[in-house]
Amino acid sequence: MRCLVTGADGFIGSHLVDALLEAGYQVRAFCIYNSLGSWGWLDTLSASVHAEIDVVLGDIRDPLCVREAMRGCDQVFHLAALIAIPYSYVAPASYVDTNIHGTLNVVQAARDLGVQRVVHTSTSETYGTAQFVPITEDHPQVGQSPYAASKIGADQIALSYWRSFETPVAVLRPFNTYGPRQSARAVIPAIISQIAAGQRQIRLGALSPTRDFNYVADTCAAFLALAASDAVLGQVINAASQFEISIGDTAALIAEVMNAEVEIVTDEQRLRPEASEVNRLFGDNTRLRELTGWQPAFGGREGFRRGLQRTVEWFADPVNLARYRPGTYAV
Repeated sequence: MRCLVTGADGFIGSHLVDALLEAGYQVRAFCIYNSLGSWGWLDTLSASVHAEIDVVLGDIRDPLCVREAMRGCDQVFHLAALIAIPYSYVAPASYVDTNIHGTLNVVQAARDLGVQRVVHTSTSETYGTAQFVPITEDHPQVGQSPYAASKIGADQIALSYWRSFETPVAVLRPFNTYGPRQSARAVIPAIISQIAAGQRQIRLGALSPTRDFNYVADTCAAFLALAASDAVLGQVINAASQFEISIGDTAALIAEVMNAEVEIVTDEQRLRPEASEVNRLFGDNTRLRELTGWQPAFGGREGFRRGLQRTVEWFADPVNLARYRPGTYAV
């Protein structure tokens, strides 16, 4: 099976490339064009992985570029997106261009080329603050940030092609994925990188919101599960651990794992506008489990701790930590 991974240069995308190769796929990796010829996080993978993948540099916003990258592929895992919520306050039009128009380019090319499967990546941010828990796929969607609004639009574009043209699309909606290689704009790497750099006053935003964190290996397993099941076509599928924890308690658990005594300091620039903050995320994974047999390997508090330990080990490597700026807030 030959597949294309858009956004392969990113955090989840690079892990998905690894998982697909391990599963026996032939992988074409679509990475954002840049004059340095960088493959993003794929650059950090082994030479043996580089030898197995076909890397294409391009831009998800360009329909011709996307079509050529997809040509000859049986399946497409569409992860390319702008994802940072704070930056969506600064450059919202970029999120519409990349997330909505980019998704349109993918599903239109899939329709024209006869691609067998498109797994489109959504986000739990499309739900906004939980109106009931655990959050099922029937929960209302509320765009509390330009980012979330753009992903709601992207999801609907993808699903409209299933309804209008029977383009074989499934939408995976991961809750908060974490793990090695994640940007320090996300809360778990922000905490770990500050502690690993020797800081004991940890600068964070709001501590009371809760999240349903998913280790990246579980998210990748969910992608592969959707790729293998015809029952998921035309559906939105949550990938959630069904374990809820506050940001404050997450920071305390990370400090415990890292054997560090820390003080949490509120950093005003890390706070979202009040009506934009998603205060509670706690997902229901029943549909994914029942349709595919997927189970989170890092579920519950014990699984979360194991995932944090693996993430901490990666950040503890000086080579990896040197790629971050722990004292700087990454928007």
